[in-house]
Amino acid sequence: MELRHLRYFIAVAELRGVRAASEQLHVTQPAISRQIQDLEQAIGAALFERTPRGLTLTAAGEAYLAEARDILARVDAANRLARQIASGLHGHLRIGFVENAAWSGVVSRALREFERVVPQVSLELQPMNTPEQLEAIAAGRLDGGFCYRVGVQPEGIAGVPVLEQNVVLAVPEAWPLGQAGPVAAATLRQTPFIAFPRRVYPAYYDRLLSACAERGLTLDIRQEASTETAILSLVSAGMGAAIVNAANRDRPPARVRFVELQDLSVPLPLEFCFVANGANVALERFVEQLR
Repeated sequence: MELRHLRYFIAVAELRGVRAASEQLHVTQPAISRQIQDLEQAIGAALFERTPRGLTLTAAGEAYLAEARDILARVDAANRLARQIASGLHGHLRIGFVENAAWSGVVSRALREFERVVPQVSLELQPMNTPEQLEAIAAGRLDGGFCYRVGVQPEGIAGVPVLEQNVVLAVPEAWPLGQAGPVAAATLRQTPFIAFPRRVYPAYYDRLLSACAERGLTLDIRQEASTETAILSLVSAGMGAAIVNAANRDRPPARVRFVELQDLSVPLPLEFCFVANGANVALERFVEQLR
């Protein structure tokens, strides 16, 4: 049995005759009659009752018609779905992001615009720090992610530049430090600092401490926290100062003031990172739109 048997059967049933079905399908009447007979033989039941007035459906034919319509509808739906997936119009993307990257507006706008243009591609968003994202992308657990790239990009992972941030000093609001304006790094030598453990992001940690050392500052780290949200909560509690991503200014915590650093710069390029193998067409569409 082939799909054409079902199409011929449905046409004959709906048009109530072989002749009308022949004209609609542009297939000869004998060919249609033969296909209907083959279908009835394959099923083992008569689908039509032959009368002088033409063909009428038997009880079996009535039941079979409903099922045949459903089968063809599902086949058509499967064909559409396959075409949409092949063209990147349907599918599922798992995308990671560093939380503060989404506050700038660029990331959130990119995600909203993609959902508007390609609504049938579902987005699964997972907040992760940069090393976690890169590991998940390489392992296939993420399709891509918005990462702050510091150092050499891992082999096999491509990146699309999105924006570049820098660092800023976060201090408790009650502290007088920085109230007069930007501060020099060397003036912070006696300041208690809060930082993240080196294991969280070794490349960035080393870059930050090296940049501080170049400006005559060795950070007096009193407390450690694994995320900038936790770090800023400790700053808010008055536990110390912190050098954090300037993106945090887009969502300032209570009782925290951000102060510009006169002579300390640690560029933080935000990139959308992914494995460029062409296997996921929806991902290719996302990257194309992002570019």
